[in-house]
Amino acid sequence: MGQSTCGSAAAEFVPGWAKSAVWYQIFPERFRNGDPDNDPTLESMRGAWPHDLSEPWQVHPWTSDWYELAPYERDNGKSFWFNVQRRRYGGDLEGVLGKLDYLEELGVNALYFNPVFKAPSSHKYDGETYHHIDPHLGPDPRGDLRLIATETPDDPSTWVWTAADLLVLELIRELHNRGMRIIFDGVFNHMGLRSWPFRDVLAHQRDSRFSDWFAIESWRDRRRGTRFVYRGWAGVRELPELRQDEDGIVPGPRKYIFDATRRWMDPDNDGDPSDGIDGWRLDVAFCISHAFWKSWRKWVRSINPEAYLTAEVVAEPAELEPYLRGDEFDAVMNYNFGFICDEYFFAREKRISTTAFDRTLRELREAFPRQVGYVMQNLFGSHDTARLA
Repeated sequence: MGQSTCGSAAAEFVPGWAKSAVWYQIFPERFRNGDPDNDPTLESMRGAWPHDLSEPWQVHPWTSDWYELAPYERDNGKSFWFNVQRRRYGGDLEGVLGKLDYLEELGVNALYFNPVFKAPSSHKYDGETYHHIDPHLGPDPRGDLRLIATETPDDPSTWVWTAADLLVLELIRELHNRGMRIIFDGVFNHMGLRSWPFRDVLAHQRDSRFSDWFAIESWRDRRRGTRFVYRGWAGVRELPELRQDEDGIVPGPRKYIFDATRRWMDPDNDGDPSDGIDGWRLDVAFCISHAFWKSWRKWVRSINPEAYLTAEVVAEPAELEPYLRGDEFDAVMNYNFGFICDEYFFAREKRISTTAFDRTLRELREAFPRQVGYVMQNLFGSHDTARLA
């Protein structure tokens, strides 16, 4: 499929720099605490599971055993799974800036950041916003919150640049000066309970001007005896889904996503994307329609023709193929590569033969246009998998 055309320059749709990218994934809250003065607080966790701000809590010891409860955790008598969701280590942007020499020495030339936008959880897939870096990743959380409060969030003309926003722009500059690239995690299928449009919907119900933004199944109406019910991603109530129609995400949140996309790809909005991020990794991309991704890719490439787009779609090659024709994504997180390597190098009971390993890798390479094979994010694990060890 597609092999006959992928050699011509006209058919080349992947960014050239991505062919030699050596990726390093950073989960910001767990990478390095470079600035203890901006550490998370209990209040900053409001809206995140397990929704407990009353039990004893502190910033977690950095080198402690993952499976062992700290003294402050043992005091609450709750399970490991309860406590691990409340842990915050205080990783931040200053921590990343302080390790750029280390990353460069490793041979890394491209960073993939898990979500960095304002959110109450440690993982930040429950975004409150798409246009502000989380204040606790920057140098002045309190000042940032005051600035954010002055905005009309759905009006980009009122958007401000917080200290955390400016620090991520400094990080981008430092990376680009070293010849390194950076992509952000785009979580466009859903937002969080504390997101500004969802809070307005929660307060004003069908009278909210954002009432058509989310997948609402019923409204709170005492006279009719109905309660407020919405669809959360994978049934998770902390992740209210954005509404979709035949074109994908509906116009209100669609415009907001497009505006936020431009903000991070061309911060000065001057037509020069060199001061912005170099692309995106798209969370649960399979949950959003192809129509939306086709439109969004055109928007992204109009801002930066060399932007790299990779999607989280974990599926067999035949299901991945429609995403990799050049009109949606350049690559996917190549979990199939990881699965095959696990079956050959690490499986204890059902290890595949060298012949099967070679054949399966070849089938995976040949499932897509040749250029795609050079830019796939080949990985052995991620934040969604058990550690390989």
